[in-house]
Amino acid sequence: MVGTDAGDARISWHTARRARLVLALSHGAGGGIEARDLRALAGALPAHGVTVALVEQPWRVAGKKVAPAPKTLDTGWRGLWPALAKPGLPVISGGRSAGARVACRTAAELGAHAVLALSFPLHPPGRPEKSRAGELLGTGVPTLVVQGGNDPFGRPEEFPEGTHELIEVPYGDHGFAVPKRAEIGQDRALEIITEGVAGWIASLG
Repeated sequence: MVGTDAGDARISWHTARRARLVLALSHGAGGGIEARDLRALAGALPAHGVTVALVEQPWRVAGKKVAPAPKTLDTGWRGLWPALAKPGLPVISGGRSAGARVACRTAAELGAHAVLALSFPLHPPGRPEKSRAGELLGTGVPTLVVQGGNDPFGRPEEFPEGTHELIEVPYGDHGFAVPKRAEIGQDRALEIITEGVAGWIASLG
């Protein structure tokens, strides 16, 4: 457990033998660290020299079903940062959905090496006028977006010019689930995520 001003959080470490950096990943507002993309990255990346820290935010640890306001989420992430940086390695700040927004909002002030935004909620479903592109474009560090091709919170083609880098998971929804009739299976969808993220991290130097 890690104490923060927003309550106690929990970090699950997936350690690489010769780690060169840490990838910190938080969950979204509708689920926890059991999300398929988070688990896939935690399983695959240590072999690439990346220690993955899966972060359960204080509201989940406390057993609450609804995420708090963005300001409170940011407070929790700030409080966790010293523990994430403790191994003394560069830290990539990341997460899925609401967790991606937190990573984007806080990256510059916390000194993140880069940002990984999984299923970035560009807008509420059906409300493209409520864009959150400013959070994404304002990270100030190298940023990778991994987005499902059918994500109702923002399809890849909706992202504005200036979006850093984007990997599309064909047919994927907000949780990267692909329908059975899709031309790729669920395993391949997760491979696209893990291979794409591993390649991007390698390119960071």
